[in-house]
Amino acid sequence: MKEIKKELSSTTYPGRGIIVGKSEDGKKAVAAYWTMGRSAGSRNRIFVTDTENGTEVVRTKAFDESLIAGDPSLIIYAAVRELGKKTIVTNGDQTDTINDGLKAGLTFEQSLRSRKYEHDAPNYTPRISSLIDLEGGVDGGYAYSLSILKSDCGNGDNTLRFTYTYDNPQNGEGHYIHTYMGDGNPLPSFEGEPVKVRISGGIEEFTNEIWTSLNEDNKVSLFVRFIDLESGKYEERILNKNK
Repeated sequence: MKEIKKELSSTTYPGRGIIVGKSEDGKKAVAAYWTMGRSAGSRNRIFVTDTENGTEVVRTKAFDESLIAGDPSLIIYAAVRELGKKTIVTNGDQTDTINDGLKAGLTFEQSLRSRKYEHDAPNYTPRISSLIDLEGGVDGGYAYSLSILKSDCGNGDNTLRFTYTYDNPQNGEGHYIHTYMGDGNPLPSFEGEPVKVRISGGIEEFTNEIWTSLNEDNKVSLFVRFIDLESGKYEERILNKNK
């Protein structure tokens, strides 16, 4: 099991990342998602919240609307949605694809069959997604899943699809998946299984640990949510470098 601080600070550019797990006291489901950027367009983002049908949605938004150029769909999207006892967190507009699929009776994995990596050749940025389900475990308890859709080592003709499901999350443990192995041109896609990481302390400590460990020049925004496993109520933190 890796320490978050050491894992995140080991590279200047892990790209967008998701951590999902269980709090140290065993009472909360934990989710974190952050954005990073090298270009002016990618750095021109903030996280904002709004409400749809009585539930909160966390979105990316351009910090300076005048700087938007080209296709904004890869940087402007709903990153977090709720659906009953489920919470969806992703790095793109596949949040809506998963949400619609689950409503139609599809599984998390089935919902993503209609999608592939992002259309940003030659990087072919992976789509990373997560599903927190407070009633999704084999015993009806908490479970979570992580997914990555990526090109076959830069071959845009083939999409590789991996889904990892954790039926019995352990106290103080989580799994971390991200888009890139590090900086480069083109950017190298994430490889291997999600990294097991330690989750310690409460939401303030966890949020601060992630934010201070990300590269200062490239980090853009951070979202963290702790969800009570009994009531489903949550508290969250959002940090934006642009203010």
